[in-house]
Amino acid sequence: MQVTIMKNPEQLVQQLTAPKASDGCDAMKQLLAISEESNRVYPFLARFLDLLNHDHSYVRTRALLLIAANAKWDSECQIDENLDKILAHITDPKPITARQFIQSLPALAAAKPDLRKEILDALRRADSLRYSSSMRPLIDADIRRATLAICLEENAKQQR
Repeated sequence: MQVTIMKNPEQLVQQLTAPKASDGCDAMKQLLAISEESNRVYPFLARFLDLLNHDHSYVRTRALLLIAANAKWDSECQIDENLDKILAHITDPKPITARQFIQSLPALAAAKPDLRKEILDALRRADSLRYSSSMRPLIDADIRRATLAICLEENAKQQR
């Protein structure tokens, strides 16, 4: 199946909350691709922060991934100012949202090295006991991998 490309970031941001999950997912993928190349999505960061309170976990996941992808463009320090609200999703009520967000944290930390300590502290404090016994080991493994990746990146930067 071919994805139709909507070049306008504003249209794509509106699609993030589309009733059809695949439409929202396609919009997120396109926004992530745009975010990789330019800061054209960054003006919508406040909207992504608002979506962290959305009832649907798919929408929260999309917002979290887009926040992490746009960290490198965050010249206004919106992420810094909302870090506690963002990091609370390490233990999002939905384990799939938590997992995807945890996996995005190394990229966020790389883009915002001044936030590494807070991110690592939040990962260390994360309590996976709220999740079912089938999800807990997966989340714990994600936390370990993210922590390791962030620490390795920090060590590599120190050696340069």
